[in-house]
Amino acid sequence: MTTPYHGRFRRTGVRRLPAAFAAGLMAFAVAVLAPQQPAAADTPWLDVSEDRYASFTVPAAYLQEHVGQVSQVVVEGNFGPSAAWAEFGLTRRGDVWSGVLGPLEPGLYHYQITGDDTKTLKDPTNGTSVASKPLWSTFLVPGESARWLADAPQGTGGKVSTLPYRTGQAARTALVWTPPGYSAKGARRYPVLFLRSGADGVATDWLDLGRAGQIFDNLSAAGAMEPMVVVLGDGAGSNDDDLRSLRKAVTDTYRVLGGPTHQAIAGVSEGATQALRAALTEPAQFGYVGSFSGLLTEGVGGESARALGRNLRLLRLYTGNVTDPAYNATHRLTKVLGRAGVRFEFDGVDPDGGANWTSWQDNLVDFVPRLFRKVSDHGPSAGHQPLKGEFAPPPAGTTPTPWVTRDGFVTFETTTDFTDAQHVTVWANIAPGGSWLRVPLARDGDRWRATVGPLDPWFYYYRFIVDRVAVKDPSSPTRVTSEPAWSTFLVPGREARLLSDVPAGRGGEVTSLTYRSSVANQDRTALVWTPPGYDPDRERPYPVLYLQHGSGQSYTDWLEMGRAKQILDHQFLDGDLVPMVVVMGNGNVSNFNQELLGNIVPAARAGYNISTDPAQQAVAGLSMGGGHAFGVLKAYPGEFGYVAAFSAGFGSGTGVDAAAINAGTKLLRLYVGDRTDFVYPSFMASLTTLDNLGIRYEFDGVTPGPHGWDVWQKNLIDLAPRLFKR
Repeated sequence: MTTPYHGRFRRTGVRRLPAAFAAGLMAFAVAVLAPQQPAAADTPWLDVSEDRYASFTVPAAYLQEHVGQVSQVVVEGNFGPSAAWAEFGLTRRGDVWSGVLGPLEPGLYHYQITGDDTKTLKDPTNGTSVASKPLWSTFLVPGESARWLADAPQGTGGKVSTLPYRTGQAARTALVWTPPGYSAKGARRYPVLFLRSGADGVATDWLDLGRAGQIFDNLSAAGAMEPMVVVLGDGAGSNDDDLRSLRKAVTDTYRVLGGPTHQAIAGVSEGATQALRAALTEPAQFGYVGSFSGLLTEGVGGESARALGRNLRLLRLYTGNVTDPAYNATHRLTKVLGRAGVRFEFDGVDPDGGANWTSWQDNLVDFVPRLFRKVSDHGPSAGHQPLKGEFAPPPAGTTPTPWVTRDGFVTFETTTDFTDAQHVTVWANIAPGGSWLRVPLARDGDRWRATVGPLDPWFYYYRFIVDRVAVKDPSSPTRVTSEPAWSTFLVPGREARLLSDVPAGRGGEVTSLTYRSSVANQDRTALVWTPPGYDPDRERPYPVLYLQHGSGQSYTDWLEMGRAKQILDHQFLDGDLVPMVVVMGNGNVSNFNQELLGNIVPAARAGYNISTDPAQQAVAGLSMGGGHAFGVLKAYPGEFGYVAAFSAGFGSGTGVDAAAINAGTKLLRLYVGDRTDFVYPSFMASLTTLDNLGIRYEFDGVTPGPHGWDVWQKNLIDLAPRLFKR
């Protein structure tokens, strides 16, 4: 598929830095992007490919031994939209639970393995660790936009040491990064940055999750920051006295400069609130202040604000999108600062960032080069957006769900039926390419709720998972006949135009066709799309496409899930489609060839003005339906001039009349998802079979996405305009 239908998962751009040091950056970046290697000798549970797919393989025996019998296994991690915490379900295949997720955007990921919602363990084959979260492991997906997070070449970085200090009777510790060339006995003194963690965070989080050490090393090596000492402090229990004690310990131990010109403070979440309060409380101490998802909204004014303004060289605010709790708080703070006359800079709303370390890494990369030096760039980062007011989903219970904003933020909400539930998630095709993730919902009174996004314009389907049981969203008016637990919604936008409804009265018509199935020995139904202006008495019959569903589906799925009507309507109105009739039959039979040629085709010919000329007939299908299309091609070569298979294998070449297929087929076009599509290996083997047989075909190339509707919708979008034009 071409890129117009490839979606955004998280940002792929690079944070803008002051232009003074951008020129020398690229050569250094090349040296630091070596892939991370597994630390343990055992077979790794995680493998990250060069094209950024994460493959998880968890031995069932290990789970049985350490957590007992489980009915489901998920990998929990920061895989969701805006790097939100999400669950990626694994599938039991023989002796292992496995799954492939991706392609992932470059960046640092953290994860743990969980069975049956509560039985969590660490990946024992991953040697990384997170001190504050003993069950978490991490892995780095390298790439240009993550270049600051890679390990610097050995011997080129700074050093991290531990600094013990006391606050009253309490013994505490901080971590201190010193730049390359720092000497405790040297004459040079350095400016200092105090970095605070959130209320539940610890100093090591800045290293384990924030990659602060790598960021400082890389910025330093690229000449992108002033040499400075950086003090990483805990957020828990931090107060003004603690900060004073820490500052004294730093002054006593390290060669640092004093005064606001040489002192900076910043933090994340509650740590950012602490930083802002510290700057207000002691305005003569800090000349540079950074708030990463800070929550302070009041207490700015009067003499403290005026004093802060006199000494302040930089106050820069950062926030993620509406999923960041600081979004509304930042909006209020900008108003308060403006009224108090305090100068500040705003980095703009990060459209793909939430309140997490993925965003705060970017904030740190943007903030540190601005310290203790003059910069000419004071605006927001590239691609960031202005604050447009506070975000407030409708009150609980007041609107059908999900509630979708124009920019792709989706609020899911349960009814009050699950008040006593222990674990509720929303399962949806919101991962890269349309793979499936479960996003945890949070209790909101007697309901469960979460806002997810931004999601790319496209068609989505979802269900709630309540204590491991799939549940239909009863507040959603949508339905899927073959999957009663599913609901659907559309995020509108240019990329999703072909999946949206055309104006009333301008599209084609869908009618039901009842036929007798001699194979199933019952009356069955097909759905038939006829183009706008369809004339049952037209002298020249219409060409016809027989479009088949997959296993576990039925004749309704191409309309309810595949959006076939919307796609065909738009392509016809756009002038891209040869006027045709599309028949969507029921392929759940023991002998599809007989069902198609003996039952569906004769009924369609009797009910609609369609051609019997093989050159005016096509058959296509997804998964099982693609296998059916291949089966018809093998058994009746030349009966259908156009044949296509989506995510299906050709199978054996034994007895296949390749010459007859080539002679009678105008177009054999094949499609498959990426390596997250479980038929990908067999499909690729099919290409070898076709090549060995000498059968002519077209392969569209891999369609990014799994064995799912995101892929098959794109396949139909590509195929339909190609039919009956040769």
